[in-house]
Amino acid sequence: MLMYVYMGMSMFFCGLVMFSLKRKHLLLMLLSMELMVLSLFFIMFVYLGSLGNDYFFSMIFLTFSVCEGALGLSILVSMIRTHGNDYFQSFNLLW
Repeated sequence: MLMYVYMGMSMFFCGLVMFSLKRKHLLLMLLSMELMVLSLFFIMFVYLGSLGNDYFFSMIFLTFSVCEGALGLSILVSMIRTHGNDYFQSFNLLW
């Protein structure tokens, strides 16, 4: 079980490094955030599996992560329609 927790933590930190390095593109930032959410789901699934077979909270977490993924994708589509790309340098809040 400890191996799975270490694997989930390494997935989370890989997503965190990718989030901090690829901060120019919104799509890459959203993908790295989804990797972090998936690693948190994996760690929570392993932890809840060790306590017993109560996976109800993991389904709630998965539902909320799907909602935030859809919200991020809609923001990406809106940004591409208004500005033509997903660079943060071309996105100006003062316009």
